[in-house]
Amino acid sequence: MSVTIERFVQELERLKRDMDGGLKHGEYDQRLARVLGDLREAKLDADRGRVSAALTDLLTRGVITPGVKQHIEKVLGL
Repeated sequence: MSVTIERFVQELERLKRDMDGGLKHGEYDQRLARVLGDLREAKLDADRGRVSAALTDLLTRGVITPGVKQHIEKVLGL
């Protein structure tokens, strides 16, 4: 089973909302690790260009930080 880029973006947006709602940094890190682990197991159904564009958009909108973007790129091998 694969994960769509839209679903991945939704998960990161949900994490951002939860963080804004009071989620602690340690909990955020754990949930991000779980999302990325699930993604590694299921594979992302998008090419590198779409993934990069989505991450850039998330960064521009303030959903993720530059550090999170770099971490995701490293995990996904971008």
